[in-house]
Amino acid sequence: MIESNISPEEVLLIPEQMIKLYAMGAFPMTDGVTGKIEWYCPETRTIIPLDNFHLPRSLKKIIKENRFEIKYDTDFLSVVKHCGNREETWISETLIAAYLNLQKLGHIHTVEVYQNEKLVGGLYGVSYRGAFFGESMFSLVSQASKVALANLLNHLNGKKFVLLDVQYITEHLKMFGAKEVPFDIFTSLLREAYLVDSEF
Repeated sequence: MIESNISPEEVLLIPEQMIKLYAMGAFPMTDGVTGKIEWYCPETRTIIPLDNFHLPRSLKKIIKENRFEIKYDTDFLSVVKHCGNREETWISETLIAAYLNLQKLGHIHTVEVYQNEKLVGGLYGVSYRGAFFGESMFSLVSQASKVALANLLNHLNGKKFVLLDVQYITEHLKMFGAKEVPFDIFTSLLREAYLVDSEF
């Protein structure tokens, strides 16, 4: 019998294992006290329906003004570090390292918002077939994270994605049409999404 020096926590951060857990509806968060990364499957999940989302009128106006430049998948590390740059964060260095390994498999993606060539907002998430799991977003200037989310919604629709998971409901997400669904409904939506082979 071959002994392994890999801990159970490390096993769950192997890229292939991570994407299996995401596919089952779980997502990782680092405990702020212990530093341990746990996987969660809340009984209620929040989604933004890709066939029925809402863009606030004021946001549409900002987008039309072309205040920002949008890029995809050019600077994941900066985006995730900005997302984790808070007094209390679940995005640990260990989790970032795991994300970087997942990125090599093509499952991590970013929407980046630039102003005067400076990164001022953005978001990142995990994709698997027709599902996109939104993880976190940040904003250094007003409206930048909303612009990122608006672009994500349009981008996912253009790429024929079926499901956008945003984990937990917030006032910020409600204005885009986010709604809570029971986990059994969420898993049904996952199964539908996996019938579609979308590419970000």
